[in-house]
Amino acid sequence: MARIVVVGSINMDLVTSVRRRPEPGETVSGDGFALVPGGKGSNQAIAARRAGAEVKFVGAVGDDVFADELRRVLHDAGVGVSRLRRVDGPSGVAAIVVDGNGENSIIVVGGANSRMTELDAADLEAIAVADVLLCQLEIPVQTVLAAARHAHANGTAVVLNPSPVHELPADLWAEVDIAVVNEGEAAQLGSALDAVPHVITTLGADGAIYRGPDGITLPQPGVRVKVVDTTAAGDTFTGALAAHWHEGPEIALAWASTAGALATTKLGASVSIPTHSEIERLLSR
Repeated sequence: MARIVVVGSINMDLVTSVRRRPEPGETVSGDGFALVPGGKGSNQAIAARRAGAEVKFVGAVGDDVFADELRRVLHDAGVGVSRLRRVDGPSGVAAIVVDGNGENSIIVVGGANSRMTELDAADLEAIAVADVLLCQLEIPVQTVLAAARHAHANGTAVVLNPSPVHELPADLWAEVDIAVVNEGEAAQLGSALDAVPHVITTLGADGAIYRGPDGITLPQPGVRVKVVDTTAAGDTFTGALAAHWHEGPEIALAWASTAGALATTKLGASVSIPTHSEIERLLSR
């Protein structure tokens, strides 16, 4: 069982279902609404736990009505929450619109995630004894860099999902062992990814492709499912990949691609993330 520490975001997702997303200035009628705990960090932590890893979460919630529910969802999923702190102000939120084809548009307001500006001694100790550090970019970049440096110095593999994508300092790329990006992110980051030994590019329904340090590529076919909501697919892929990375890229890709596909078959982020047995059952077909 891999030991994973996730340093990342946790949000309450406000999910609205519509037949089609509105054009600028247009009002449309919605088909449904739900409050679903999410955030890239939380989603990936739950996905890694359900894929079979031991997971601890380092992050922050606010002092609002969402805070206790966000903590509970992680705890109930079996994710360690001793490093989840409470800060003044609102928790992170994401406004998500999902259309009839399962495609989504998302607006994220950082809230407490934006105040994750320091790692304390206990956070650093958790990172040092883990097998994998898993990070995204919904918390301040300096915090991600500090976590990655400490992980690298202690032999902990660093997995970065550079999303939301933006230009990153070369110092951070130098600490990253594995990057997980989608096609759009790969195009935007371009040659910056050349510094990363292992790069996995997700291709939606077409699966993913892996590029190793020797330049050799490994394609992973997609898994065909009936798509309902793609919101947590990438996060589920990344969490499952991290959970099985110690078994080698080929096995990790198979678990990740299967888990990511299954995550599109339900509405809502945390509720759509499949269990170990669900992933294993589809893999064995």
